[in-house]
Amino acid sequence: MGDGAGGGASREPSRPTIYDVAEAAGVATSTVSRALAHPGRVSFATAERIRQVADQLGYRATRISRAATRRTSLLAVVVADITNPVYFGMIRGAERTAAHAGYTAVVVETQESETTERAALARVQPLVDGVVLTSSRMPDAAIREAAKQGPLVVLNRMVGQVPSVTSDNVRAVKRATEHLAGTGVDSITYLPGPEASWSDGMRWRGLREAGLELGMRVRRVGSQDPTMRGGAAAAEEWLAHRTPGVIAYNDLLAIGFIRAVTAAGVVVPDDVRVVGFDNIVDAELVQPGLTTLASPLVSLGSAAVNHLLKSTGRHRPEELEPMLLPARLVVRGSTGPHPVRPVGG
Repeated sequence: MGDGAGGGASREPSRPTIYDVAEAAGVATSTVSRALAHPGRVSFATAERIRQVADQLGYRATRISRAATRRTSLLAVVVADITNPVYFGMIRGAERTAAHAGYTAVVVETQESETTERAALARVQPLVDGVVLTSSRMPDAAIREAAKQGPLVVLNRMVGQVPSVTSDNVRAVKRATEHLAGTGVDSITYLPGPEASWSDGMRWRGLREAGLELGMRVRRVGSQDPTMRGGAAAAEEWLAHRTPGVIAYNDLLAIGFIRAVTAAGVVVPDDVRVVGFDNIVDAELVQPGLTTLASPLVSLGSAAVNHLLKSTGRHRPEELEPMLLPARLVVRGSTGPHPVRPVGG
């Protein structure tokens, strides 16, 4: 890199400007400004073309580096679906910890969409001091790239080289499988969540490992939306190939499944024993009450913000070890009463 000395020395290339982006994209500078700050005000095709051009020229990175020089006292908590009760506790834990540290937490919803998530991050990162990215649907490489733009912690997922906080999904599902085995279940169907969900992959892995360890048969139905409607759809597949045990990706799927099979004449837990995941409020209201794995949701949100604040300070992100918090099994009526263990068993 030249220092400018000597009449023939070349100058350092200037940083790209909004005018460079506009010229390369073939649009007005005002269109570039709207596309980057308020994508909804221009067509999707135009916003996507401008975003790609800005990324190629390095304009986005320039904007973020300027924003990073000032402190806003804002943190963004990005969640996949604001209507899913599992995020309530995480948001509350994150908000309380942020407020205690002098920050305001802003919640951003991505509607289970990778495209929406990418666009939301591009908009929000220049405006906040850090991001808690919850249940991200983006690939690892995209998350690592986003982490280069500013402090970022992944919640409910593990990503190499990025600070991460999650519950111990594998151990939790193994505990649920052992519980079902103790009630006499010898085969289990897994009701999965979204294909892009990291937690879903870990829960399925835990069930497969437990099945091998306990000599149980395990299978899974097709991926579903993590909603009660998704649970009803999964029930249709289960009714065609029944097993005495079911473990669902989350409580909403489990509740939708119970309602659907009950309407079809199946008795829970006599005909099938069901376990959910998350311990949302509705798990106690469904009949019978839902046995579930309770993640420490408030603690997860709080830990994520604490991790994030460390990465904004003297700690380098790669120095922060991933955090695994345990989940506990909450036994209710959907798996029947505890079996009576024989003496010495």
